[in-house]
Amino acid sequence: MESKVYSKKQLYGEKKSRRFAGNAREAAFLLGGIGTGNISVGARGELRDFEFYNRPGKGVLAPYAFFSIWAREEGKAPVAKVLESRINPPYSGAHGFPAERFAGLPRLDESEMLGEYPILNINFKDAKLPVEVSLEAFTPFIPLNPDDSGIPAALLRYKVKNRSSGKVDVSIGCSMPNPAGLKDIRNGQFVVDMNVKNTFRQEEGMQGLFYECVSIPEQSFAVLTTCSDVTCKPEWANTGWRDGIQEFWDDFAEDGRVEERPRLDFAESRLSPRGPSIGSVVSSRTAAPGEEIFFEFVLSWYYPYRNKYWEGYEEYNSDCCNDSCCCTGEEYERNYYATLFRDAWDAGGYLIQNLERLEKATKDFHRALHRETTLPPYIIDAVSANMTVMRSPTCFRIEDGTLAGWEGCHDNAGCCPGTCTHVWNYAQTMAFLFPTLEQSVRKVEFLLETNEEGSMAFRSDQVFGRPRWEFVPAADGQMGTIMRLYREWKLSGDDDFLKELWDKAKQAMDFAFTYWDSDGDFVLDSEQHNTYDIEFYGPNSLVNSMFFGALKAMAEMAEYLGEGHVAEKYRRALKEGSRKMDEMLWDPSAGYYVQVIEDVNKYKYQYGKGCLSDQLLGQFLAHICGLGYILPEEHVRQAVKSIFEHNFQHGMSEIQSVQRTYALNDEHGLLLCSWPHGGRPKLPFIYSDEVWTGIEYQVAATLIYEGFVDEGLTIVKAVRDRHDGYRRNPWNEVECGHHYARSMASYGLLTALSGFKYDMCKGEVTFDPRINKDNFSAFFCTGKAWGIYRQVRNEDGQLERKLEILYGSEDDIRLV
Repeated sequence: MESKVYSKKQLYGEKKSRRFAGNAREAAFLLGGIGTGNISVGARGELRDFEFYNRPGKGVLAPYAFFSIWAREEGKAPVAKVLESRINPPYSGAHGFPAERFAGLPRLDESEMLGEYPILNINFKDAKLPVEVSLEAFTPFIPLNPDDSGIPAALLRYKVKNRSSGKVDVSIGCSMPNPAGLKDIRNGQFVVDMNVKNTFRQEEGMQGLFYECVSIPEQSFAVLTTCSDVTCKPEWANTGWRDGIQEFWDDFAEDGRVEERPRLDFAESRLSPRGPSIGSVVSSRTAAPGEEIFFEFVLSWYYPYRNKYWEGYEEYNSDCCNDSCCCTGEEYERNYYATLFRDAWDAGGYLIQNLERLEKATKDFHRALHRETTLPPYIIDAVSANMTVMRSPTCFRIEDGTLAGWEGCHDNAGCCPGTCTHVWNYAQTMAFLFPTLEQSVRKVEFLLETNEEGSMAFRSDQVFGRPRWEFVPAADGQMGTIMRLYREWKLSGDDDFLKELWDKAKQAMDFAFTYWDSDGDFVLDSEQHNTYDIEFYGPNSLVNSMFFGALKAMAEMAEYLGEGHVAEKYRRALKEGSRKMDEMLWDPSAGYYVQVIEDVNKYKYQYGKGCLSDQLLGQFLAHICGLGYILPEEHVRQAVKSIFEHNFQHGMSEIQSVQRTYALNDEHGLLLCSWPHGGRPKLPFIYSDEVWTGIEYQVAATLIYEGFVDEGLTIVKAVRDRHDGYRRNPWNEVECGHHYARSMASYGLLTALSGFKYDMCKGEVTFDPRINKDNFSAFFCTGKAWGIYRQVRNEDGQLERKLEILYGSEDDIRLV
């Protein structure tokens, strides 16, 4: 079987990460911590998508929010520009560009973005500036340390190198409206309380502007700098029309500094309403010929309260207000980061005061993941880009530290609430990088959302202290949650965690025998609600593979806990059920598992004889968890081979789909289902012709596990080629919303290609790389330590293997 789409050179020959020119208008790199919201930086270097106020904000721009540069070479006239490259088309607004976009000010000629999450670099070019300018930006990201990875702040470090023969005076300024007192977002713009205050503050090692609101004192924002030579204009002129931007720019462009008070003597205009309160912080330094100097800024925010329910689903919460921007009081939930910091200044100050430690750990992770690996760049791109989901508005942490999440996000609201079990089944990233956060979700699912009958609500309302969400349980979600309990236990080696959830896990497992198995043959066949938001009827391998994976996980956990009789019960069910399902569903002529249903059109939204991309989902999770095979190995191999052959499309232009469209024209992608041998239902399940990146990644990982490496790589490269910065944002994979949780299945590519297995109960890890066996290196992470695994074949033909531990203790982990 050949991939046909890409050559070997394209699959294996790439060595460098992608770069994006300034006209890559879809590229937007997220900055911000886990559960804090974020600000993004575009390929031009512009600030965009302000989403730090407990709601998504795609397309939301803060008026007059920008960085600017001023440079004067000795003996020459100064140059002042907005520190972004030129604005891209279209330019077709009804009034051109509004003044708050300051499009008429000069900008730099070009920019080039390199985003290797969590670190962003942008190089600028400009013919008139006597200096070279680049930007490095990040928010600390340290696996196994969710608190230091959850700071509501971002560091932006501008590097300026003097390329002239004389000294150059340089200033870089940050202008920002006061977003404290934020009440709403309308038409992509802030609506704020006007009773605000901007204050210039100075402390040891930092100074800047603190933005607060007198009416809503809980909210704050800060712009800090570590530079020593600083001037500040706390508030621009607000005397009418464009007086503020005009006065600021004239002041800044004159000498690279700003005066505290606007240089205007006019009385306030009665014709112009008071606009946003904008302030500027300017840092100044001098660079000798050839010298490189740095300007560090920190943007930090503090919006401590969110609605104590899933905002956007008010029909179920009619007693609640819908203003998540200005929440306080009993009906609101405090964000976890508000327990760590007093306000935005405190959060930004923590980042600055601990920068050396935080930056080292972040760059150790970046080095391990991106630089010291032999895996193809597009694989690392897929793995790292979807880490943004944890730090997007999709995820948040409530006051006690519990993580909760949407499935994804609409432009201005969350989408599909409740940390949905059947979607989060696919996600692997958080479990490996921040296992304590993943454990907090398991505790909600078992201890809060599993009732005494063993039925688990697949969306959690009780996490907010509200009544249980009453709906049919999701078969795939409930069985997958059991497998993920096993994963969390093995990654952490935490026996107390397992014991705390064990009784509820048994209830959830035993529920399946009576609720979904109508005839007691250990093959689930009753109405099965699932991740396609419909019910399958009759036996199918999607749900049953999850069932068998859960049985195997439960048997191993029961044996470990000394409950041999329970383990034997689950092993017997696994053995008999797996054998019988294989006999019932394996179609030898087709080479894959089918759904057994007497009349595929009796119920809407079935798939019957179709080739379902998710038919081996339970096997994917079993491989990730280290459970081994739950179905016959030869059939698993043949089935995943068939999925690739039938469902991966070498172009979408001939696909006839009336469903949502995620790949089109000449793009390659994996359909959720196909009917290569006929039998398509009149109304197949509602997403069958769609392309979801999360399913593409789980199929790719399964292909790799089964030895079809080229085919797995082909799918991944196709996904990342679609997210090229022009058609789609490389750091935002969309399904039912932006930053969709299912996309975190991409981490499974790293475990599959590394052949990584773990057992922290024994403190052991093993590796069996699928590529570059003679010279392999890659990042790894368990619940106790992370670092780099390397293996090299020496001159004697022997493999030399080594772990480099970068975080955690070497005593906690052993290579076997």
